[in-house]
Amino acid sequence: MKSFTRALLAATTLLATPAMAAAPADVLGTYSDIAYAKYSDSLETAKTLQSAIDKLIAEPTDTNLAAARKAWIEARNPYQQTEAYRFGNAIVDDWEGKVNAWPLDEGLIDYVDVSYGEDSEENAFYAANVIANPSLKVGGETIDASVITPALLAESLQEAGEVEANVATGYHAIEFLLWGQDLNGTDAGAGNRPASDFDTANCTGGNCERRAQYLNSATDLLITDLEEMVAAWAPGGAAREELGGKGEAGGLATILTGMGSLSYGELAGERMKLGLMLHDPEEEHDCFSDNTHMSHYNDVVGIRNVYFGEYKSPLGNDVKGASLAEMVAAKDPALAEEMQAKLDATLAAFEAMKARAEAGEAYDQMIGEGNDEGNAVVQAAVNALVDQTTSIERVVKVLELDEIAFEGSDSLDNPSAVFE
Repeated sequence: MKSFTRALLAATTLLATPAMAAAPADVLGTYSDIAYAKYSDSLETAKTLQSAIDKLIAEPTDTNLAAARKAWIEARNPYQQTEAYRFGNAIVDDWEGKVNAWPLDEGLIDYVDVSYGEDSEENAFYAANVIANPSLKVGGETIDASVITPALLAESLQEAGEVEANVATGYHAIEFLLWGQDLNGTDAGAGNRPASDFDTANCTGGNCERRAQYLNSATDLLITDLEEMVAAWAPGGAAREELGGKGEAGGLATILTGMGSLSYGELAGERMKLGLMLHDPEEEHDCFSDNTHMSHYNDVVGIRNVYFGEYKSPLGNDVKGASLAEMVAAKDPALAEEMQAKLDATLAAFEAMKARAEAGEAYDQMIGEGNDEGNAVVQAAVNALVDQTTSIERVVKVLELDEIAFEGSDSLDNPSAVFE
């Protein structure tokens, strides 16, 4: 998770809307209903993941490890589509780091390869290895980790020492425990943790009982955190109340802030262009599992969902209703066509990247130095995101909202700073 200054929103009262246009209140209702459906799907798929992890711990076989990994990947799909709700909704932003923070210094959690190193000037917990150490003494502080619990992870280890790279909770901590480090750089291959790392009778990696304890605790905590966000977007929930309190113009500004900030600074910039510039696999989002292409693809789908007012749920919780797209079409049909064309072009670019990954070249290989063809596929996806953001800015003007500050990224706005 990268840290940014929050975007400032200001909205003015909308002018009279043509009779055939979607009413702003209905658009906000659809937006909230989609959030509720997506977080509900995220919760249900996390519970399926929990069942698969329980089976892995009870019977640590290669088959059960593969099943747990598959369940993790499936759980990521609905969650990543929620990211368009970030940046404009403070409740989501204040919560999001608990479940999707990245990148992480994995030495905080478990054993790592010697190439990882033993210390870091920036992070006293860099190689603390809580799984191997029931008592941690770092920077004059002693942490009792004799029993690994959700409370220990959330209250003592998450962002320990006020360092964002100390990610002890959420999807990526679970990902690391299921896959282990990806030591392949920009060559083929993901993490390759053996199932025996959870086998107390034939333990590899040491501390198998504590590793299972950590995995269980992290998964339990993920479910608890997702339950919180499901409740926030349920009818009468805190997130809906906060959105409604902004008024119609403020609510529409929130939708567009999420679309533009995810499209530009977060996805095009921090998650994609930065790693491409550095050719650095450490900058890929799902770096242990090589699932990054799907996380990026689902972010793009999520942006489309909130604009078109439609969500196709993997669990049958489909939503379709009044949309921002309908409002734009009533105000400026040409811009509506432009916006759809830009969103479609972006989806096509990400489908090409997804197809390349599914054909055998993972995202970290695509961004590797010297892979001109792979680099070009990623750059095309970045370009499409940047291009669609200019149209999102035009939507803001057509709907007569005050200017919105989308999240930025040095990789796009000041590339020379990346290498300083």
